[in-house]
Amino acid sequence: MSTSVIVLGAGFGGLELSTRLSEELGDQVDVTLIDRADAFVFGFSKLDVMFGTRTLDAVRLRYADLTTPHVRFRQETVTSIDPVARHVVTDLDTYEADVLVVALGADYDLAATPGLVEVGNEFYSVAGAEVLREVLPSFRSGTAIVGVCGPSFKCPPAPSETALLLDGYLRERGIRDDVRIQVVMPFGRPIPPAPETSEAILARFAERGIEFVPDRKVATLDPSTHEAMLDDGTRLPYDLFLGIPVHRAPAVLDATGMLEDGWIPVDPGTLATRFPGVYAVGDVTSVGTPKAGVFAERAARVLADQLIARIRGQDLPPGFDGTGACWIELGAHEVARIDVDFFSTPGSPITWYTEPSEVTAAEKAEFGASRGARWFGA
Repeated sequence: MSTSVIVLGAGFGGLELSTRLSEELGDQVDVTLIDRADAFVFGFSKLDVMFGTRTLDAVRLRYADLTTPHVRFRQETVTSIDPVARHVVTDLDTYEADVLVVALGADYDLAATPGLVEVGNEFYSVAGAEVLREVLPSFRSGTAIVGVCGPSFKCPPAPSETALLLDGYLRERGIRDDVRIQVVMPFGRPIPPAPETSEAILARFAERGIEFVPDRKVATLDPSTHEAMLDDGTRLPYDLFLGIPVHRAPAVLDATGMLEDGWIPVDPGTLATRFPGVYAVGDVTSVGTPKAGVFAERAARVLADQLIARIRGQDLPPGFDGTGACWIELGAHEVARIDVDFFSTPGSPITWYTEPSEVTAAEKAEFGASRGARWFGA
């Protein structure tokens, strides 16, 4: 008899988990992968869409193209979850399984920042990136603020990358001298666990005249004055606001009893929740690593290997080690790399910074291409 697995969310975590279970277990497993979207888009591809270097159609990987054996994709919206019974209800069906994995990611709460919907823009969603693709060409002068609205957010390098890419975009148009760029972030440095990487980013900011406003969040946007009010009351005038919205766990989890302090706590090694047979991976958890696809993917791979061992009656392999790597766009087609180990020395992450080169740029390109091929055959 096969083991039934429900995976909620088809991002990095859900796609890698489903693929690995299929590869290793074949007909020993029956996976149902559920997501409300019809396509997967890499986070870094949203910047390509935003700055007009690629079209949305070019970066969309359609779930309809998934051909992974023993994995059924369902484009449905999850409406309730019972973690005790491992029972899931969607807008179209109901499901029960031997194993339930929550990989729903983080949602964006635009309403949590008054004025953001009315007079600001956000670039973390596909829809937001598409809007900005049309807005940016008409922006010619004034102040542009890249502003973080919440205490934590996906992909910590993204605000800095956006500011540097905006700088390059404006230089190509010959209007950089007419624009002031500010980055507002709730940290003392761009990437808190990584001092060397942060220094490299701040050096690029200094070279290109980008102002860094540390240890502050954007609390509200004033539609009448076009000012961003920070959490300490400071008011910053702007002509273009590029926001990183407040993040929150999907609302469907509110009534499940799974959340603590807004996110799902899991065993750091096994990714298990307090509910038997229920696991969680990726941005929806408080596992202790950043909310980023590389960590979700790595956690999913570890969880898959542990489930495979359980199904086969084997000894469990090592747990999630909290390590990962990501690539950082520094503008001017430069791509650096950062490797991080969060668990070896709790509270003091170990980081390694690799200077930009043709090698690191090629690594980033291969990262996206290899996942597209692995998950979608693209």
